[in-house]
Amino acid sequence: MGKHFDDAAGKGKEAFGKVTGDRGTEFEGKADQAKAGAKDAADKAKGKAEELKDKAEDAFESAGEKIKDVFKKK
Repeated sequence: MGKHFDDAAGKGKEAFGKVTGDRGTEFEGKADQAKAGAKDAADKAKGKAEELKDKAEDAFESAGEKIKDVFKKK
């Protein structure tokens, strides 16, 4: 399931638990929301890591080209 669905389902479960006085369901809903938040954070971290990897590859490629240019001039 998607992180947005997990968050919404968790909120619903938490609300249901509060209304019915079922603390277990309430806490289960909070746990579902926390899980959705963790998925979101992991997705953001993965995206940032991929972005940094691409930047590093570009930097190495650029540095390699500059080194080649230096040796061509000699």
